[in-house]
Amino acid sequence: MDVSCNVSSIKLKNPLILASGILDENGYTMKKIIESGASAVVTKSIGIEERKGFETPVIYEEYPYFINAIGLSNPGIDAFASEMNILKGYNVIGSIFGTGPEDFSYLAMKMQEYGAIAVELNLSCPHVKGFGLEIGSDPDLVESIVSEVKSKVRIPVFAKLSPNTHDIIEEAKAARKADALVLINTLKAMKIDINARMPVLSNIYGGLSGKSIKPVGVRYVYEVSKEMNIPVIGVGGIESYEDVIEYIMAGASAVEIGTAIYRHGKGIFKEINNGILNFMKENKIESLSEIRGCALR
Repeated sequence: MDVSCNVSSIKLKNPLILASGILDENGYTMKKIIESGASAVVTKSIGIEERKGFETPVIYEEYPYFINAIGLSNPGIDAFASEMNILKGYNVIGSIFGTGPEDFSYLAMKMQEYGAIAVELNLSCPHVKGFGLEIGSDPDLVESIVSEVKSKVRIPVFAKLSPNTHDIIEEAKAARKADALVLINTLKAMKIDINARMPVLSNIYGGLSGKSIKPVGVRYVYEVSKEMNIPVIGVGGIESYEDVIEYIMAGASAVEIGTAIYRHGKGIFKEINNGILNFMKENKIESLSEIRGCALR
């Protein structure tokens, strides 16, 4: 049974990737994730300068969902070089954010210099003004950012999009020069503590992730895969091999796993990979390419 997959020019030993924002600020932690069975890791979203993010509380958990408003906290691209140096020889995808084409292209070149195998453009953070949805909601800006980054780096460029924008198909078409699309980012959300009579997060608003958003993620992977001939990486609510298979049947070439690690630990990668292998054996599937997009109508 062959669980390897290709995303653009990148060959992965299995379709499981660590999503941005989970255990990915420290180089040693990211190494452990790969050694635990992930085929690649996506770094925390990194900007040009250090950003502290929002004051706590920044995470709220109530199964089957999480709401977070970390605020794109990061050490800045220059300081992050030391973490990337720890990961030499590993499959690392550098997640970056900025305000426009110049920021993104500069950061992408830095990630390439540091050894990233690809760069993921965070174009859709739902809770930080100036860096997220304002960019993703502007198709012309998305197109210019993707084009500029593509002109400056040799490594594949992935664009992370979200249905928080007015039209994800329009956004996807604006990002068509990317080597792959990453769908979806977290959804706009909030939670009020009825006893305290106030929002639970310091930023009030946050991004919804976890099991509850999986049907949304699957829907948009399906819709974009049906409309466009471009590799798609599925993200959102993945906790089991069944979830992965569903995303692949919707058209995904690979998937990213994030929030589930909070509940199941790093071992989830090996557990899901074993589940995929058993499913393939039971259904006489030799390669994941046999079922990729098979549900598209």
